[in-house]
Amino acid sequence: MRTRLDHLVTSALQQGSAVPAFTCYDFTTALAVVGAAEDAGNGIILLVAPKTAATTNGLRLIAALRGLADGASVPVAVQLDHATDLKVMADAVAAGADSVLADGSSLPYEDNIELVREARALLGAGVVLEAELGGLAGDEDKAFGADEAGVDVAGLTDSALVEDFVARTGAQLLAVAVGNVHGKYKGEPQLRWDVLQDIAVRTHIPLVLHGASGIPAGELVKAAAMNVGKVNFNTELRTGVLATLQEQLPAHRADGENLQGLLGHWNTSAREFAAAALGMLTR
Repeated sequence: MRTRLDHLVTSALQQGSAVPAFTCYDFTTALAVVGAAEDAGNGIILLVAPKTAATTNGLRLIAALRGLADGASVPVAVQLDHATDLKVMADAVAAGADSVLADGSSLPYEDNIELVREARALLGAGVVLEAELGGLAGDEDKAFGADEAGVDVAGLTDSALVEDFVARTGAQLLAVAVGNVHGKYKGEPQLRWDVLQDIAVRTHIPLVLHGASGIPAGELVKAAAMNVGKVNFNTELRTGVLATLQEQLPAHRADGENLQGLLGHWNTSAREFAAAALGMLTR
């Protein structure tokens, strides 16, 4: 069912939970994670990468995700993730995205603020805006880790800037860097919960943790207690599906090029991962 992303996240936080967000490069994965959410009776967020949204077929995917979300029996939001191009943002919203991460985290501080303000002016009050302060290493679309996982590579969010940044941008959610990275971690992730706690006391808007794939469940369960209401998953979901397909492909080729059967394994892999994430974050 259609829901505002900020309302979905705020409601989860009030129950001591966080909402998982899953990057969907295709409709099969989206069907799987929405099915897992319906089984669990909890809301989720479908993410679309900016490189996907910048194509005609990507915009068609967003429209399809919009229909899937609206027809679901649980709250489902559709968000354009990590966008830097205002035209891509506008096109994604026109196609059906109800939320955008206007990501100026790689820009100088004032330019980051300006990007988020421009996005708000362009998209209007009905679109939920997430912003990002602090830089995450790695690539959200590829499973390459940073040379070394940890705070030196990731670039910590400066908690002293949080109040000013939120006030001047009007962002409704804030993605932070506390040692998390995109892609695969090399070694054990070293999250700075002390920094996250300091950020949490400086703003009342929900926080977002990107790069959650690879962070141990025992660590992620702490997130909601520090006002993290949205947790993004991509790498583990994607690599799990690919590993399953690689394993199953020879048998399904031998079985008359059985694509339907192969898609069933795809769905199962994505659904099981989504179910595990929902169980981990929901209280």
